[in-house]
Amino acid sequence: MAPSSSLVLKLKVQLKLSISRLRMVQQKDTAIAKQQRRQMAHLLELGKEESARIRVENIIRSDITTELLEILELYCELLLARIGLLEPKECDQGLEEPIKSIIYAAPRTDVKELQQARQLLVEKYGKEFALEAIDNSDGKVAERVLKKLKVEPPDPELVNLYLKEIARTYGVDWPKGEKRQDHGSDEDEDSSTGGQAIKNLEEPLTTEELNKATPPRDLGPKSPVSIAPPSPSTDNVNPRIKLPGPPELKPNAKMSGLKKETPSTQAQSDAKGKDDEGSKKVVGGKIPDVDELSRRFAALKR
Repeated sequence: MAPSSSLVLKLKVQLKLSISRLRMVQQKDTAIAKQQRRQMAHLLELGKEESARIRVENIIRSDITTELLEILELYCELLLARIGLLEPKECDQGLEEPIKSIIYAAPRTDVKELQQARQLLVEKYGKEFALEAIDNSDGKVAERVLKKLKVEPPDPELVNLYLKEIARTYGVDWPKGEKRQDHGSDEDEDSSTGGQAIKNLEEPLTTEELNKATPPRDLGPKSPVSIAPPSPSTDNVNPRIKLPGPPELKPNAKMSGLKKETPSTQAQSDAKGKDDEGSKKVVGGKIPDVDELSRRFAALKR
């Protein structure tokens, strides 16, 4: 007997293959069922009702098989998600229903990958566990799986519902005159209401409500340039458009160092300006003498 860890790894791979294969079979069966429905609609249009009733049973059986494959696919996904619980020798109670349902239903399908996964499960939990699942002695197999695998003729009411749905989907008048009766009953209902089906017009808004209302954003001339918003991504879940505007002026070191002008500082600045103007006038008006120059040099040395 192979070790438990190697069996779990093989089972993990086989479950992935089974899931992909089950999805492919479902898609194939769905496409075939659509073609068969078109054929049923053609038979009903030609008036071959008995032939359509016999052939529609194949569509019903195909739909039941597709539903069974979908259930088994969900069970395989559950086992794959809880693959860590398959390591112990004993079966976990939460996985007993999907495992036994797969062991019970896999031989009744044409999916080889699912049958191989069933063999690995039987090898993992033993023959006694497999016999309990095959006989359903403990009733652990899912009830919906048992119901889908029952071989019995469909109910006549179900056959009629299928035929009516096919006729309605493809626009076939079946049974004859049913569309006309439905159309006539609709007209009778409209006439009996006496025109009450027409919606009442809404009352006009008052001036106060109009003043309170905000105008729509798209009112007025639109810009010739339109910018599409960027699509959201994992890096930016809520993207926003930033349009270029006027540059913001940031204060530099000189501007931040300036203080607000007060009456005292303003007076000092005015006096300093007057002194500067006087010195400029003196310098620009006449040539200073030697005494004036020596006094200025002495002031600069200080």
